[in-house]
Amino acid sequence: MQETIERYQRQKKDVRTDKIVIEQNMQHLQHEAANMAQKIEFLEVSKRKLLGECLGSCTIEELQEIEQQLERSVSIIRARKMHVFKEQIEQLKEKEKILRAENAMLWEKYGLPPGQESNEERENLLCLESREKSDVETELFIGPPEGRIKRARQQND
Repeated sequence: MQETIERYQRQKKDVRTDKIVIEQNMQHLQHEAANMAQKIEFLEVSKRKLLGECLGSCTIEELQEIEQQLERSVSIIRARKMHVFKEQIEQLKEKEKILRAENAMLWEKYGLPPGQESNEERENLLCLESREKSDVETELFIGPPEGRIKRARQQND
């Protein structure tokens, strides 16, 4: 009987200590939640200020700090943009080298010296380049526009 009573008392002590530990954990978690809520509020206020909202209550020093932070951010963004552009330029240069080598190989395959295209090919290239550069119609047409449209359709067919 004495053993049963001792076991009961030990169990009762364990339950009390468990309750105390649980209560301490709950208090700690409530404190952490309050801290997180404060941090979130601070970040939201900072975000609003960076977006240019609620600046009326800011002091000159706060405004200067916000300005410096924005300038640092913009400079980081510009540096990243330039880095990406440089990488793209390098990739395009590599692609150009590959295409030039392939072009030289094709010239060699057909027994022509590199860069020696015929007059007709030159005219086609010039025509393509001029079309790409200009959206203006440079041909001279005589007569009403309906006639030009009909002729263009007949040529395309």
